[in-house]
Amino acid sequence: MGPIYDAFYNAKITAANVPQPGEQGSYTMSAFLEDFPQFCLEHKTIGNEETQRKCLVPESVLQVFVEQANDSVLPSRWGSMWRYAAGLYVAHFSAMYLKTYAPASQNAGQAAGNAEQKGVVKTVAMGDTSVSYDNSAVTAGTEKWGSWNATQYGSQLVTMARMVGMGGMYAV
Repeated sequence: MGPIYDAFYNAKITAANVPQPGEQGSYTMSAFLEDFPQFCLEHKTIGNEETQRKCLVPESVLQVFVEQANDSVLPSRWGSMWRYAAGLYVAHFSAMYLKTYAPASQNAGQAAGNAEQKGVVKTVAMGDTSVSYDNSAVTAGTEKWGSWNATQYGSQLVTMARMVGMGGMYAV
């Protein structure tokens, strides 16, 4: 239709902050293991000084988190913060996964018990052993941001997302 239409259309797409069809990040499992070593077990071979890292999250599950980060945390929106933001996304879901992890469960109740929300210990009793939790901080945090406030990684990502989503600023 002409150069003015093309310029207007491109500006409109950029201003709308809508991802382009097929736009995706390129974060990898190896980048995650490098950026967030706390999710790894290190195995050192003394003879040839080779260090092998094994992720605490199963590789198939970690790959799902990496793919979700690549679909959700787009480089065109995050700029120089992209790699760290994608890593925080994967770290958040990895930490959530590990909170519910058990090598095996004896029954369905035990498996479900691993998924219980746990807040700060509110009261403790000794006779007949009793513990109660204050879950208000956990539940209040999920009202707007879902589970993102359940980990430090998610909280950091939300804070960064607020900055990314602010739009332009004008200074005199």
